[in-house]
Amino acid sequence: MLKPTFIFLFTATALGLACNNSNESSTENNAIAAPINLNYELVKVHPHDTSAYTQGLEWNGNTLIESTGLEGKSILHVLDANQKQLGTKVKLAAADFGEGATLFNGKIYQLTWKNHKVHVYNAKTLAKEKELYWPYEGWGLTHNDTALIVSTGESNIYFVDPSTFTIKKTLGVFNNFGYVSNINELEYVNGKLYANIYGRNSIIIIDLITGIVTNTVDFSNLLAQAGVKYDPLTIDPGYVLNGIAYQPSTQTFFITGKCWPVMVELKIK
Repeated sequence: MLKPTFIFLFTATALGLACNNSNESSTENNAIAAPINLNYELVKVHPHDTSAYTQGLEWNGNTLIESTGLEGKSILHVLDANQKQLGTKVKLAAADFGEGATLFNGKIYQLTWKNHKVHVYNAKTLAKEKELYWPYEGWGLTHNDTALIVSTGESNIYFVDPSTFTIKKTLGVFNNFGYVSNINELEYVNGKLYANIYGRNSIIIIDLITGIVTNTVDFSNLLAQAGVKYDPLTIDPGYVLNGIAYQPSTQTFFITGKCWPVMVELKIK
């Protein structure tokens, strides 16, 4: 559900635009622009564990943090630059469905889907330190310099306090057609928010001041370009594109999906 305060804000803005649009020219000037489509360049294809129902993905230096889902199969683990596991997997309780994860100030935060739990781990040892409470569903998770950023599968994203997981700010996401729902995995890069839309082979880029979707990237042909000879959706309709990790050292994105056989490194341009 959208927060009433935000709905009022958006409505007021829309009304303000309507009041200012005294002629056709001003209407065109104030219309919300459609997102600009960006291209990408394939850099390298890496292997990906087909048992990993990827929910969260994030680089930490030269190691990659991956969180996976499904009851009884959810884990958190760390991979090296060649996608080889480092140390042991952290297995969640059988009832927990793992979701997005992010590293912030020496701690790894991992959401759960409907369990209202946020698992907090020591980033060096993966020892669990505590649990925090989240009142909504947990989907995607990333962070900026001061807050964690959470998606819940709807059109709002939430900026939360890392210590308590209390909400500091709510932002509605929309494009030229209206609010955008099913926002899933998140990645914060250079002041912009990159997000998967569940069930779509594309990523959107969100302006974190306004909530407007400024760009999209179409990955409909990504698996074919990566040399994959089959569509994971023919095995399970849940095996969708999901997972965005940005590697600052190479300025490349790593894109994968739930139980995909590959993780594709690419540049968005």
